[in-house]
Amino acid sequence: MAAATLATLVVLAGGVIWWSTTHETPLSRHLPTELKPRVFPVVDTAALPSERARIIESLRREFAENRPGTYYSEGVEEPWCADFVSTVLRDSGLPLHNPNSGTWRIPGVSTLTEYFQREGRLRPADYTPVPGDVVLYAPEHRMRQHTNFVVGVDDGVVTTVGGNQPGGVSALTFEHADTKGIVGYGVPVR
Repeated sequence: MAAATLATLVVLAGGVIWWSTTHETPLSRHLPTELKPRVFPVVDTAALPSERARIIESLRREFAENRPGTYYSEGVEEPWCADFVSTVLRDSGLPLHNPNSGTWRIPGVSTLTEYFQREGRLRPADYTPVPGDVVLYAPEHRMRQHTNFVVGVDDGVVTTVGGNQPGGVSALTFEHADTKGIVGYGVPVR
């Protein structure tokens, strides 16, 4: 009897693990990162302007590849979230222009924030973002000084994809109403 119960529990646990690794559920978004399934969030790009749809498609490719940070930072060992944003925008046909070096890559969140501000494309923390926008976090945010892309906003929950996050290139969520520590949103297209 004990062996049958144990076998049933093993099969049940295997089913739960299979389901959780192949399906995003409302409960799985609150799991610790190491237990979350690695599934790119569902994003309907049909209604998006072509520039934003290209950003989402680039994010989808990078999420699938999940390359090391040095790929995005041109071999430099550094925090690479802003390098990831720079690479995705470049690959989407929307390259940035680093005011310090003149290259397409902006490796620092502060400089990236200044770039969007100077270009008149930085929206405040209470702005409702849309897929393709760049989230810019301040040092006091739980993610510290960081940046990633919005891929969806649903019922007050913002879903993002970025690099240099738990799991490398991964998806995260936060409550839009909880803007403490969010500097704002960079709008990649005018």
